[in-house]
Amino acid sequence: VDEKSSAWNTCDYSHNVTFYYNWVGKTISVVWTTRDFVVIGLGLMVCLIVILANLLVMVAIFMNQRFHFPIYYLLGNMAAADLFAGLAYVNLMLNTGPWTSMLTKKQWYIRGALIDISLTASVANLLAVAVERHQTIITIQLHSTMTKRRVMLLIVGTWAVSIIMGLVPSTIWNCECDLDDCSTVAPLYSRRFLIFWAVLNLLTFCIMVAVYTRIFIYVRYQIRYTSRHTSEMRNSQTVVKLMKTISMVLGAFVICWTPGLVILLLDGLLGKASHANTYEKFCLVIAECNSMINPIIYTLRDDEMRRTFKWILCCLCRRSAGQPRKLSSVEIASPQPKVEHHDHLHR
Repeated sequence: VDEKSSAWNTCDYSHNVTFYYNWVGKTISVVWTTRDFVVIGLGLMVCLIVILANLLVMVAIFMNQRFHFPIYYLLGNMAAADLFAGLAYVNLMLNTGPWTSMLTKKQWYIRGALIDISLTASVANLLAVAVERHQTIITIQLHSTMTKRRVMLLIVGTWAVSIIMGLVPSTIWNCECDLDDCSTVAPLYSRRFLIFWAVLNLLTFCIMVAVYTRIFIYVRYQIRYTSRHTSEMRNSQTVVKLMKTISMVLGAFVICWTPGLVILLLDGLLGKASHANTYEKFCLVIAECNSMINPIIYTLRDDEMRRTFKWILCCLCRRSAGQPRKLSSVEIASPQPKVEHHDHLHR
């Protein structure tokens, strides 16, 4: 008992990753099983789809000048966060199963930090979109007057906050000096940090849902009393359509990430009694799938985005076939009037 008490009251940085897994009772696979190969194979395939799909979104926004507005820059940054998540999951898949025991603590922390950064970046981007939409919605405009410099500062700020939050567990808030505080899901993480992390993100989800709900109510209220001029009515309807698309992105994100955050919260509060490891892999799969949902939403909801996707893919096919590349109106289009050329969003 004295040895155990001494172990959790002192900082012993000589322990390896396996020690912490054994301490919390989380088993590390010793041999590769068929299940491991299936999970890693499917996981890497999903990661490849996530990376390519979000790269396609980023290229589409860059190539089509009709998307050169603050809201689309922020959606492009969200695609960058999802692409980063795909890379983070690739790293996780290549450092899981029996490979886990071979990781150094630094490698293990990097593996977790990449996932944390991708989640924080997505949440921060959704908040930035909420700020941008709230700014424009008061006057029922489709696009804000936010300058490119301000948008870039917002994007840089989201990534700075994400990186800082991702580094917190490995630098200042882990359980290496208090083994009794170790998590069962992430054995080197502090349970108190998991409580903070989960509560912070769940509260942020609630705030964003409240903000988007308020915006919807305000827009619908304004539409009832808007002028009967055709241009103003079309502008109002287009604002609503874009808001519906963004709300679908938010809804998918909340649905996919909430189970994982609840598991982390229960692990932080109850420890081994939560049996969080039983559901960990399932929640991770749902969270991973979220990163490929946004491109699907854009494809189904946005005619202009869909046309741009087709043009890019056709260009790639022609290039691989050795055919000369033709310029498209998508590539040379100049920014168009706000309402007329953004009336392509479906209900």
